[in-house]
Amino acid sequence: MTDRKGTNRRQFNQVVAATVTLSALSPFGIARAQGASAAEADIGTGTGFTATVRWGEVEKIEHERDKGLSVTVYMGQRKGSASSSDFSDKALQETVGAACNIARYTSDDHCAGLADAALMAKEIPDLDLYHPWDITPERAIEIAIECENIARACDPRIHNSDGTMVSTYAGLHAYGNTHGFAGGWPWSSHTIDCTLLAEQAGGMQRDGWYSKCRDSRDLEDIRHIGAEAARRTVQRLGAKKLSTRKVPVIFEAPVASGLFTAFITAISGGSLYRRASFLLDKLGEQIFAKQIRIHEQPHRKKALGSAPFDNDGVATRPRDIVRDGILQGYVLSSYSARKLSMQTTGNAGGVHNLIIAPGEKSLADLIKDMHTGLLITDLIGFGVNQVTGDYSRGASGFWIENGEVQSPVEEITVAGNLKDIYQRIVAVGNDVDPRGNILTGSILIDSMTVAGE
Repeated sequence: MTDRKGTNRRQFNQVVAATVTLSALSPFGIARAQGASAAEADIGTGTGFTATVRWGEVEKIEHERDKGLSVTVYMGQRKGSASSSDFSDKALQETVGAACNIARYTSDDHCAGLADAALMAKEIPDLDLYHPWDITPERAIEIAIECENIARACDPRIHNSDGTMVSTYAGLHAYGNTHGFAGGWPWSSHTIDCTLLAEQAGGMQRDGWYSKCRDSRDLEDIRHIGAEAARRTVQRLGAKKLSTRKVPVIFEAPVASGLFTAFITAISGGSLYRRASFLLDKLGEQIFAKQIRIHEQPHRKKALGSAPFDNDGVATRPRDIVRDGILQGYVLSSYSARKLSMQTTGNAGGVHNLIIAPGEKSLADLIKDMHTGLLITDLIGFGVNQVTGDYSRGASGFWIENGEVQSPVEEITVAGNLKDIYQRIVAVGNDVDPRGNILTGSILIDSMTVAGE
């Protein structure tokens, strides 16, 4: 850690401490004076900008400066919430007053209230999430133009751009409640994204590539981003339709995460207590193929999904959600846990770095193993029925024969039921995509319906 970075961290942590004290704790006295039995507050502040170029010209520069305070009060088991972007004493009084007025007129909810005090995070580990990027808009524009020029030079069929952007943002998250808990952390996020258009014989295709991380020094080199964006765009040219068939399917890593987003929604408390999930009452049962392990690692350094505590102030912890294909636990906040007569899993606000344990094979190996089938590289729409598990989404990608890519395909639909799809996972690739909160490699499924002509 450099001295400059250490100084920045200390300064930002001081801001966190001050902001928690002034903006998260002061509402509590006001709330108590108005009859609240408990209260909690969270704040978010941050600044950043995005510079976008298109075909060598500056398209826009957007600056962001965000500040928000949310207060929730409880009068017994009646709840009220209000928010403000103004941190002045007068605005704070009005915000807490509004939350209290709402609480007075809501119905009792026996599950409402703060998370148990014993579950509050005792320590706030440094997860190395704060790496501000000392970059000017002018330099960001230069990087974006250079990245786009690299992509343009890769192939003459690239005839236009849908925008290349460089984005940087640094902020803080803080939370406190009347248990006496107060904590927060600074964070940053930076992105370089290049999206291109290619044309051949009257046909046009769009694709791209991006890199995203906490520390700008970990961003992929723009030569790789530009070249990969060009490769992915050009390889889609000449795409054809397929006839309807049932074949093995590979979901490439960048799109495979959607399969697990649906899974997490299905085992989340809100879906379960509303009985609106295709995985109701499946705890301890075989959900996935036996070789599948899905675990949560909330304390990974620099990871995009890391958090020392959840939105209730409950300490996060590593755990297996699926082991040997068997569902080990749900995804619960304190409220949904009470609705289900269970205990919170530290997931108010969602999961933190969900990892689908990778196998040893690369995407190229999975393609060879599949021999004949469909490689999906893009999905369209949100065709998942969370109650039944029925899955149907528009897709494009590549037809595979003899373990090799034969031709790009488009305007097809892949369909099945997630309960069956999860059981049919043959392998998880080692090409893990690190650019999000769900970390998975490519997924090989032994059979799905592909609907086309």
